[in-house]
Amino acid sequence: MSRSDNPLRRLPSVTQILDTDAIKELQTRHAHDLIVDAIRAELQVIRVKVLDGESRNGAPGAEAIALRVQNRLRVDLQPRLRSVINATGIVLHTNLGRAPIAEEAAKAAYDAARGYLNLELDLDTGKRSSRQDPIREWITRLTGAESATVVNNNAAATVIALRTLTLTPGPSPGGRGEVIVSRGQLIEIGGSFRIPEIMAVSGATLREVGATNITRLSDYEKAIGPQTAALMQIHTSNYRIAGFTQSVTTEELVTLGKKHNLPVIDDIGSGALLDFNRFGFTGEPIARASVAAGADLVLFSGDKLLGGPQAGILAGRKELIQRIEKDPLMRAFRCDKMTLAALEATLRIYLNEDAALRDIPVLRLLSMTSEELKTRAEDLASRLTALGSLESVAMAEDVAYVGGGSLPDQTMRTWIVEVKPQTLSDAEFAQRLRLGAPAVMARVRDGKIVFDVRTIFPDQIDSLVQAVKLCGMCGMPANP
Repeated sequence: MSRSDNPLRRLPSVTQILDTDAIKELQTRHAHDLIVDAIRAELQVIRVKVLDGESRNGAPGAEAIALRVQNRLRVDLQPRLRSVINATGIVLHTNLGRAPIAEEAAKAAYDAARGYLNLELDLDTGKRSSRQDPIREWITRLTGAESATVVNNNAAATVIALRTLTLTPGPSPGGRGEVIVSRGQLIEIGGSFRIPEIMAVSGATLREVGATNITRLSDYEKAIGPQTAALMQIHTSNYRIAGFTQSVTTEELVTLGKKHNLPVIDDIGSGALLDFNRFGFTGEPIARASVAAGADLVLFSGDKLLGGPQAGILAGRKELIQRIEKDPLMRAFRCDKMTLAALEATLRIYLNEDAALRDIPVLRLLSMTSEELKTRAEDLASRLTALGSLESVAMAEDVAYVGGGSLPDQTMRTWIVEVKPQTLSDAEFAQRLRLGAPAVMARVRDGKIVFDVRTIFPDQIDSLVQAVKLCGMCGMPANP
């Protein structure tokens, strides 16, 4: 091939592409070096295709390459954390951020982020205060505890509680005592974080008692000795043991703790502030009930059944809370201003139970009736059928789970819409939905895409239908 016949010589230069209208428009929003890197990357892709004979029309011109650079930057620079339509029906979907927070809580976080607020300032006196004080007030009102404090998640709450309660005074400064826990409660809370490992991180010594399925009060009492620092109860929120079982109640453990002058830690996990029996779910401990039973410290999450932002809440005796807040780890574990603002707003909603049921998304999603879900499914099925690009659309009653490690063995009735793509496989169609804007996360089952209407918000229906329409156009990208 002579030099004059080399198709690569017909490629425009970087300078020529920079001079196009499309690139000039990009320069108002992006750094020069970023644009140049994108142009060079696009040119390299074109060179490879031309040399391999894949480019039928030869080398493209400057304007055509500029448009490809625009698209490359749009894809490369889109946020990695993006809005997702949760069509799985799993209310507390850990991979999708668990609980969606109330509008009032989201606004509080936004206002805190965009400006200043009295995070550690007493507006009355003008002096420095604790960032825990505003949160403490609402938690104590709602739980009946003497005091409370907040850290960044419930694992951190467990670590710092164990550190504080097991510090052993005496000839071995820094030594820590034993914490007695039933074998049946040594759970893994997700991401390979297990209670024995959390114990080890805190410095506490784990003392297991009982068997996997049966632990009696006498097992705890026999294990108590000079090194015992605390008794601990952990709610098995992400699994259940059924059949021949026996466990110790909080009241029984508290009585034993008082007899031996030992504090009792009750980790109730998901953080219910209301009785979930009203939704048809049983066995979920309530924070106020644990405090009323006499637990010295009650630990629970803010982002599960409570329906707020990610946080770990510790409620209980004032003296213990004060000791916890003096721990050096408290600074590492503390929440930022956005989390505290969102949590405070969420807790304030709970002061009015009717408002909580109406305004906190988790409670609203769990309390939806079958009739309401069926109506939503009928509307969605009708709109998807009208697209005319799907092989089949059908609605049906189904079951779903709460998710997030909460209420694992209890299902809830729901309604779904199943669609079968015409030209794409179920996996390809689901991937296109995930890569759309907004992304759509659905279930895939038996060659069909399953949309559970329980977790699709009403204002997301238009976007979902549009996403399905675009995915149905074979060969077209999912992004609008």
